[in-house]
Amino acid sequence: MNQSSRLPGFYKKPLSERVSMVAQWADLSHEEQETLLGTHGLTASQADNMIENAIGVYALPLGIATNFQINNKDYLIPMVIEEPSVVAAVSNAARLFRAGGGFTTSSDEPVMIGQIQILDLPDINHAAEAVLANKSLLLAEADKVGGSIVRHGGGARDIEVRPIPTTSIGPMLVVHLLYDTRDAMGANAINTAVEHLAPHLEALTGGRVNLRILSNLTDRRKARAQGIIPAHELATDGLSGEEAVAAIVEAAVFAEVDPYRATTHNKGIMNGIDAVVIASGNDWRAIESGAHAYASRSGQYTSLTKWWQDTEGNLRGSIELPLALGTVGGATRVHPAASLALKILGTTSARELSEVAAAVGLAQNLAAIKALATEGIQRGHMRMHARQLAVAAGAQGDLVPRVVQAMIKEGNIRLERARSLVQEITGSTLSPAPGTD
Repeated sequence: MNQSSRLPGFYKKPLSERVSMVAQWADLSHEEQETLLGTHGLTASQADNMIENAIGVYALPLGIATNFQINNKDYLIPMVIEEPSVVAAVSNAARLFRAGGGFTTSSDEPVMIGQIQILDLPDINHAAEAVLANKSLLLAEADKVGGSIVRHGGGARDIEVRPIPTTSIGPMLVVHLLYDTRDAMGANAINTAVEHLAPHLEALTGGRVNLRILSNLTDRRKARAQGIIPAHELATDGLSGEEAVAAIVEAAVFAEVDPYRATTHNKGIMNGIDAVVIASGNDWRAIESGAHAYASRSGQYTSLTKWWQDTEGNLRGSIELPLALGTVGGATRVHPAASLALKILGTTSARELSEVAAAVGLAQNLAAIKALATEGIQRGHMRMHARQLAVAAGAQGDLVPRVVQAMIKEGNIRLERARSLVQEITGSTLSPAPGTD
């Protein structure tokens, strides 16, 4: 039976009911539902085995983005993020894309780059030729330490050389090992392979190997997403659909040509992507560094997305960026909530996960620039921020929406006002949330 991620009013339902709906979607056990509710999950003893000097665990909200349809398949998207309005905004944007047929995505083979730095070379050009002449030997050597990745069809794919004749420390030859990591992110496999190749390269080149490490600019492992939003879906009280399309395109071009705007533009994209990456137990720092490096590939930092009006007047958007994600290994299988997030997503490969993340990034970007170009970013954001302020002022349970609505009605969304409202409604001063004084 086909399931639909179109869940109108999902955000209005009680927490327990939302968990129940997701449990039905992903066929979650009672224990898995308890993990979502915080009763079970990552324990201090598990954390102690994940990092050094552990003293406990640190929790973040796990939300579900709805309405996503990607390559004609519906997804509920787990997102881990502390910032209000992000999950609501991306869900609304996915609904707009859904009206145009959803997202179409694609991705490259999961090829990573391992770098080997060779110094003290007698002849850099001769060294580069020697490496290329022995490519087959080097690839075979790399596969000797490939383990399960090679057994699953991955492994060494190619060798490239990048001679850098002049540096402050003399000539440098950089050797790239291109390595297919299959459904793993692949950092450990890459690093093992390039360390294994180091002595062989020293023998071939007569040089000295210094660094042997993967690159997080994974530009051989990109993901792409695109979609259409019918113009009429973008109409607001103050703008027609055509006017909204024009305003969004104008905002997008601003990010294309100005690095100051592009930085904030891309931060909004990463709001969505990072939240998926964290939820799935992947390395969000690696994804961030690769994305921003890719945005600078022309020599000027620019937007990761493109937006334009098509011949029928509809809005079209696309995104392309490196996304080296894994569905096996690391925290993806160690952290109970990460494993659960992957189960809810239902992705069957690392490539599919990267395509989902790309679609989320495109949707998040639409949500941000639509708000900026039509009504201003603060209107929706501050409404969501009001809930945090109410809790910070000491409100709990049914008192939270009462305080929120009062602040919104007054147009006074401030912590001081939230505290006053709590006192007015309850007739007493409640203890504020820790860290808010």
